[in-house]
Amino acid sequence: MGYQARGPVILPQSNLDDRETLVSEDKPKGKTCRQSIAVFNVVNSIIGSGIIDFSLVLLIKGGALSGTDTYQSLVNKTFGFPGYLLLSVLQFLYPFIAMISYNIITGDTLSKVFQRIPGVDPANLFIGRHFIIVLSTAAFTLPLSLYRDIAKLGKISLLSTVLTTLILGIVLARVVSLGPYLPKTEDAWVFAKPNAIQAVGVMSFAFICHHNCFLVYGSLEDPTVTKWSRIIHVSTLASVFISILFATCGYLTFTGYTQGDLFESYCRNDDLVTFGRFCYGVTVILTYPIECFVTREVIANVFFGGNLSSVFHIIVTVVIITIAMLVSLLIDCLGSVLELNGVLCAAPLIFIIPSACYLKLSEEPRTHSDKIMACVMLPVGAVVMVVGFVMAITNPQDCTHGQEMFYCFPDNFSLTNISVSRFQLTTQPSTLNISISQ
Repeated sequence: MGYQARGPVILPQSNLDDRETLVSEDKPKGKTCRQSIAVFNVVNSIIGSGIIDFSLVLLIKGGALSGTDTYQSLVNKTFGFPGYLLLSVLQFLYPFIAMISYNIITGDTLSKVFQRIPGVDPANLFIGRHFIIVLSTAAFTLPLSLYRDIAKLGKISLLSTVLTTLILGIVLARVVSLGPYLPKTEDAWVFAKPNAIQAVGVMSFAFICHHNCFLVYGSLEDPTVTKWSRIIHVSTLASVFISILFATCGYLTFTGYTQGDLFESYCRNDDLVTFGRFCYGVTVILTYPIECFVTREVIANVFFGGNLSSVFHIIVTVVIITIAMLVSLLIDCLGSVLELNGVLCAAPLIFIIPSACYLKLSEEPRTHSDKIMACVMLPVGAVVMVVGFVMAITNPQDCTHGQEMFYCFPDNFSLTNISVSRFQLTTQPSTLNISISQ
């Protein structure tokens, strides 16, 4: 069991000149993609599932300083085999758990879509979450995950990004047409509560793409630090903007009743949201293969010396996806999955390991801005990891999976086919009889 570098090799440099290519130019043709495609791959990775673009750039700089071309080989070169094994475990667990969460989202979301088809019995086995998870795995995520070249997912990531924009439009519409008529929870506008650290874990999960950044970087034509920095700045800013809009609109609509899966907060008989659920389900399915690429690469590096034959490529992919599918059939609380994955895997992958690698490899003075930021990120990551895990265990999130929220019942509030206009709601605010205790 060991690691052998594969693919393009990053040339070691002490001076990361913008004009120098960090990957050798003898890459096989057909393995590269334009910057725009790389942006969509990174955005798709972040939205579907780096909290700051600095950490991502730091990771590539560490690769350049060590002459390595993968996250695993970087840590192996910096901290030896023990560090390599630890990183391999984390780098496998994060995308693997993400795959489980994507299956949960797919089953929960699309089951509600199919229940809205006229004449379909809501209790029908073939529209249940378990059947949908199995079907989507066999028909879509498995075939897409069998690709060997991540650059081929560029157009798929573009489609996923377009669908995300449509979903955002629906969420924006509902904050206007639905939000004013729902009750607000107590202390709804308090900025932060004692358990706010748990949110950092979820956000870490949402913004990490460090585990696949070397894959995207290696798919570029003539990769350089400047080109990568530009891609990361654009991708991260776009992802942060979209994520802030989703979070703000979701919370403004439901306040403390907002669920880990935002679409679980909406009522099932809302046709506009049903369309949004469909788009969301498709988006998650299209994001899934990127995570599978990473898990397969980790297995290949640790157990197969970095290379998989065609037969083992298929076998490893099928085994990984099958196990993820089986686990997702047994777990149905998305919030807890996201939180634990964030504090246990995402925090060290984002904050701790890139900072530690750069601090050990860089010969820059201590007052250099990169070193200062690395010194800040490392202890922050340690605090988030330890405190977040303790709070996740002692103060677990509530999960209302599969349950209609109280405001969706006829005795409380009629949300049937509400329109975008707040003046066309089926029930006027003066006649609402909403009781939190119901």
